[in-house]
Amino acid sequence: MTIGLFSLQGTLKFRATLKTVKDSTRDQCAIDLLNVFRLYDEDISGVSGTIISSVVPPMTTNVTRAVKFLTGQLPLIVGSGIKTGINILGEAHGQLGADIVASSVAALNKYPSPMIVIDMGGTATTMSLLNSNTFEGCVIIPGLRIGVEALSQRAAELPHISIEPPTSVLGRNTIDAMRSGVIYGHAAMLDNMIARMEEASQPAATVIMTGENAVIVRKYCKRDIVFDANLLLDGLYLLYQKNVQRYRK
Repeated sequence: MTIGLFSLQGTLKFRATLKTVKDSTRDQCAIDLLNVFRLYDEDISGVSGTIISSVVPPMTTNVTRAVKFLTGQLPLIVGSGIKTGINILGEAHGQLGADIVASSVAALNKYPSPMIVIDMGGTATTMSLLNSNTFEGCVIIPGLRIGVEALSQRAAELPHISIEPPTSVLGRNTIDAMRSGVIYGHAAMLDNMIARMEEASQPAATVIMTGENAVIVRKYCKRDIVFDANLLLDGLYLLYQKNVQRYRK
């Protein structure tokens, strides 16, 4: 769970990350939020508005209730009916994850298009193709962590490993071989998928990468890729600004 606080002028004052605990109660979520604000010496009672992007439905309700409890206001939830300013082609309309929507809004605001936006979460890696204000389509790939866990669980002789940069593309032991396969393999897949997406549409002016595993994988990609750690939070801020008047009614 990533938490960001923006000033009224749009400056990101802090960005914090907490472990997602799906069975957290409203009170536990409220305690976590209070502790984060205290850690960064900020007063949560001064928050004038909130927005939530969630792809973990069990968490959404209790985080929403916690925000209401602490700020006195229900948060805006990224979902059906929210104004995005993006033309979403085909059946993807209404099916896109909230994180893809928010990241796309930020990318279109910050970078030249056509563009490919790569979000490397632990569970999934998504690749979205955008041109001007149009979302042309996306690819959803099993994430790095899912791949590592599947290897360890399905192959009895393969150990559980941490996701770390390999010492070489040629592993000299089991752990290094697994790390090489996971990191170099994912990087090679991204390079190839970027090329295939461009073949299906047109060359991308910009390729942007964000997400928890992006820092590790990006340097092993052959394609020139911009890293933007705050893409999702910037998108949420922009979505809030687009919808704040309707939200406050």
